[in-house]
Amino acid sequence: MGTMPSPDIHAAPRCHTEPVEALIQECAPLIKYIAQRLASRLPASVCLEDLISAGVIGLLDALHKYDPQHANVFSTYAAFRIRGAMLDDLRELDWVPRSVRDKEQALTKAYEELERRHGRPAADAEVAAWLALDLDTFHAWLTQVRGVSLRSLDTPVMPYSRGGDITLRDILSVDDALSPPQMVEARHLTRLIAAAIEALPAQEKIVIALYYNEELTMQEISKVLKLTASRVSQVHTKAIFHLRAALQSLKQDAYARVG
Repeated sequence: MGTMPSPDIHAAPRCHTEPVEALIQECAPLIKYIAQRLASRLPASVCLEDLISAGVIGLLDALHKYDPQHANVFSTYAAFRIRGAMLDDLRELDWVPRSVRDKEQALTKAYEELERRHGRPAADAEVAAWLALDLDTFHAWLTQVRGVSLRSLDTPVMPYSRGGDITLRDILSVDDALSPPQMVEARHLTRLIAAAIEALPAQEKIVIALYYNEELTMQEISKVLKLTASRVSQVHTKAIFHLRAALQSLKQDAYARVG
């Protein structure tokens, strides 16, 4: 995995007085839980232990940066930093074959173009026809590209009206060191994303809600919906492509207004 700077584990954390080693022990289940959820969307070649190691670094970072006066409780803040460290580490590792990355880019372009034209989430048959694929091959592509859409939390999503960009990190943690005007814009974007989720096909909306809100695993969701875990993964991947297309449209509109 990528090399990440290691905080001084012997320095006193800002939010706790007990030894850092004890806190790591206490938070170990959270790190493992996040790593397992992330690994379920990645190829088997990605090592779970590497994700856990990156998560420990994220936890240490959280311990030293957390402000006790912060609106978020520590567990919420720590989970955010742990997952962010895992994603950043994955971003540095070129674990995706070129052929799979090409398919992901083709799918991204198809979803963005079709949804820009029609103003709604594209249907499977429409995307498959755009790519000149039969439906079986289209579904196989969805399975192959799962997890490829992981993006850095620092990826610009929207230009800030007073200069600079609002990132995914800002949206996911709108009260984390943002100025009041930036907070307002990030929260506005969050509402727009919520509207995009609401516009998803019913099955995709359910999968997104169960996975991200109820924190069920793909296997657990498959039992709820009476689908195979592979099918649930495909539905989840389609939902992500729909949301990314909606974000791209919002981003282009915002840059046009600012520019």
